[in-house]
Amino acid sequence: MKALDRKLLRDLRLMWSQALTIALVVACGMGGFLTTLSSVDSLAAAREAFYAQGRFADVFAGLKRAPQGLEARLRELPGVAEVQTRIEQVVRLELPGVDDPVLGQLIGLDLRSPPRLNQLFVSRGRGLQAGATAGSGAIEVLVSAAFAEARGLLPGARFKALINGRERELQVVGWALSPEFIFAGLGGMPDLRGFGVLWLDREQLAGAYDMRGAFNQVALKLAPGADAVALTSRLDELLRPYGGRASIGRTEQTSHAMLENEINEQRVLGTLLPVISLAVAAFLLNVVVARLVLTQREQIAALKALGYANAHIALHYLKLVLVIVALGLLLGLVLGKALGLMMTRLYAEFFRFLSFEHVLEPGLVLGSAALSVAMAVAGTLNAIAATVRLAPAEAMRPAAPGRYRPSVLERLPLVRASVPLRMILRQMERRPWRSALAVAGVAAAVAIVVLGNFFRDAIDTIVDAQFNQVMRADLIVWRAEAGGAQARLELARLPGVLQVEPGRDLPVNLRNGLRQQRGSLQGYAAQPEARRIVDVDGRASLPSPTGLLMTDRLADKLGLRAGDTVQLELQDGSGRLLSLPLEATVREMMGLNAYIERRALNRLLGEGDVASQFALIVERGREAEVLQALRERPLVVGSFSKATLLRNMEEISARNVRIMSTVLTLFASVIAVGVVYNNARIALAERSWELASLRVLGFTRAEVSTLLLGEMAIVIAVGLPLGMLLGSGLTHALVGLLKTDQFLFPVVIQARTYAWAALAVLAAGVASALVVRRRIDRLDMVAALKTRE
Repeated sequence: MKALDRKLLRDLRLMWSQALTIALVVACGMGGFLTTLSSVDSLAAAREAFYAQGRFADVFAGLKRAPQGLEARLRELPGVAEVQTRIEQVVRLELPGVDDPVLGQLIGLDLRSPPRLNQLFVSRGRGLQAGATAGSGAIEVLVSAAFAEARGLLPGARFKALINGRERELQVVGWALSPEFIFAGLGGMPDLRGFGVLWLDREQLAGAYDMRGAFNQVALKLAPGADAVALTSRLDELLRPYGGRASIGRTEQTSHAMLENEINEQRVLGTLLPVISLAVAAFLLNVVVARLVLTQREQIAALKALGYANAHIALHYLKLVLVIVALGLLLGLVLGKALGLMMTRLYAEFFRFLSFEHVLEPGLVLGSAALSVAMAVAGTLNAIAATVRLAPAEAMRPAAPGRYRPSVLERLPLVRASVPLRMILRQMERRPWRSALAVAGVAAAVAIVVLGNFFRDAIDTIVDAQFNQVMRADLIVWRAEAGGAQARLELARLPGVLQVEPGRDLPVNLRNGLRQQRGSLQGYAAQPEARRIVDVDGRASLPSPTGLLMTDRLADKLGLRAGDTVQLELQDGSGRLLSLPLEATVREMMGLNAYIERRALNRLLGEGDVASQFALIVERGREAEVLQALRERPLVVGSFSKATLLRNMEEISARNVRIMSTVLTLFASVIAVGVVYNNARIALAERSWELASLRVLGFTRAEVSTLLLGEMAIVIAVGLPLGMLLGSGLTHALVGLLKTDQFLFPVVIQARTYAWAALAVLAAGVASALVVRRRIDRLDMVAALKTRE
């Protein structure tokens, strides 16, 4: 072993605790990269494999009813490689022992001709058999695996469904997976218990809805190089006479859109937070190497005098950095793999693939390692370069003493500082860059805790806004077709119902010149109480009787301002066009919506007092009674319970947010320990002669510790508020990056988050202080005072 390598091992042994804390910070950065980006890779790989195996369609369209003969004309469209038609209906499900409202999407399959697109894979039980029915006339169905697992619907289980106003018994024969329903949720909500997809024989579903020889859904696979825009336009023209709604591509398909949003969000998080950790690690390495060079000036001079070239000495200190980084990379690899597996298991609850395994690509590992090494080397180049610049004669002399002068605080009039405080401030002023970077490191730790717990605050705010301010109703019920609003009188007579508010919801295609966007036109009461329009700041707005109130994101996409005219093409099969002025915009959290007063909408459509849905405010504790009464009304296709959805969401969403916040808090604590502990250890090494002298002069251990730990306390005290400001800034930046057309996170950071961030960093500081204080108590005064004049 070479002499310099033996020296390297000796240096690492002497500074093992500092090397370990720096390695842990590097591990946090490396682990953060690998966790998030490997999760993204795993999701993307599983998605693409499932899409290929299941032949996922490219274009989707819904309509009222079209004859099966139209399928041949669809195949003739230029750019179409494959066409698949089917029948779909949303129905109300009644599960044994379940009072909560549950909806199911029935999909009829032609069992005599297996599906060519959006193919099914049976994960449990068996597949469907043409013309087969279970005993007692029950209809055999396949159930989406996530819903079946959440509700415990094993093969053989039976439940009921309200199919076209008639109660029918269904029997589960198996669990199914489909590339079309990797994520299955009603309206994009993650409700695994309240919504399921069921596949059955097409002939049975067609008979129930009098749709033999017809279809109401179509999926297309595009040929390579096909013009998707021209094709969808032609498809819409063909389907319009049959009540066709605007066709959508994959980007707007619910399952694909939810999965794509999650991938994009993780890419942002997987880049932003690890970079902060690696930047702090680079700073720590710079400080440690700079201090090492300072304390080994004589050794460097001796090495140069013995003939060691500058490159050899620089390489020696670079090896020191690389060994520490290599340890951090190894720990980060283990951490990234473990957390990546955990993330994959969490995702598996929301997203169901044919095969879903955690993938840690070698390219990702090498790329993350290269970035970590590059940042670490860049952070220590200046300190390493100092070893090369040192001439042997200069290095043999002790470093020039610092320039002692009154600190800024001492120079202020009418300010009287104690002697220990003056000594601490002078020491910090002598090394302003080190002090500033130490404060920045603590601030970064605080910011990461704030950022990690922000999601909990945001979800709490969203839940409060959507479930308490926007939707004051306890239940929402709707019908298959809009009908007379007088049905509210019948609903109001149900036991436990306090108030009924009718509403209307129409799918529309909004246009402004060449710009267009699918959205929803919602007719609300003139003075809505059960369902309100509330912006992110909690301000309520009223629908207009003469024009539109539109979400700001929708207005931006269409290039609209207040006063502009909007063209609305109704997607209810009628193809009617409306021209309405945009009267105002509202900054909502969710959706691309347009609002108008319900009666005004009915007048525009030339219809009477019509409603398609009703919002019910129910007496506390009587919701189950109302839901039971609604089951006896066949015209009610579906119902939505605010309490049930909230409970189902919290079972998974709240837990996942807690896990993420805990992981980020631990990362931040490691960063805080690394910054505070290393600065204190370096200060102790640099000032050991001074501290030993004070002990000889009669200062107590507590008084000597105050001089060293006081600097640590000031760094934390200054870093805490700066970190809170940095955390707020990073949160705003992150929200801007995560903003989508459909969703906007509110920037809300509660006082508890700031308090938790402060406590986490203070705890790390106290732990570091205790370790350093123990070293001060064990200071060898004789050895420390053996210094050259």
